[in-house]
Amino acid sequence: MSAAPHAGQAAQPATFAFDAANLDRARAIIARYPAGRQASAVLPLLDIAQRQAGNWLPRAAMDYVAGMLDMAPIRVYEVATFYSMFNLQPVGAWFFQICTTTPCWLRGSDKVVEACQRKLGIGIGETTADGKFTLKEVECLGACVNAPIIQVNDDFYEDLDGPSTEKLIDELAAGRVPPRGSAIGRQKSAPEGGPQVLKAMPPRYEWTLEPPPAPPAGSDD
Repeated sequence: MSAAPHAGQAAQPATFAFDAANLDRARAIIARYPAGRQASAVLPLLDIAQRQAGNWLPRAAMDYVAGMLDMAPIRVYEVATFYSMFNLQPVGAWFFQICTTTPCWLRGSDKVVEACQRKLGIGIGETTADGKFTLKEVECLGACVNAPIIQVNDDFYEDLDGPSTEKLIDELAAGRVPPRGSAIGRQKSAPEGGPQVLKAMPPRYEWTLEPPPAPPAGSDD
């Protein structure tokens, strides 16, 4: 695969508006906040806008959210540019966020990055010409026990190495979505090979709450 033109060349849509379902969702979120505090809804509304726009935030979407929340557009831009969860340029249908922080690096994230670059023919920050895959290097994703890890869109793929990363790419390219989680069958965040302690669930105890004793006769309590 080859790389697409730099994302900065992407055309910005002239307008943006929530569809009916997302407008209902946005209004329900805004209603959680007191009058005059609707700006507190900016993060979830930007997330809804990004999902509707195809996993990126055009400027028109940010302006739309600003108007809906009665915020100056620059305040919304500040939020969108601060949080790495928001993509200010288009990304591929399969957005690979590869953790290379220390725990993942110690367990072989370099091999994962190399496999992605070799298999897809692109570098970090690039998108394949067919628009299917984008690579991004990120800081800790919070799944260090199961390192190395790639976040693909909303899902975590864990315990990866070079071959399992290439297999993941092959499956996604073929339109098949592998089960998320550990590539080696690890049970949640248990040690490799399975749990070493608490291998059986302890017996359940039924607790009964007794009502408090009645106060002595004549008591004011």
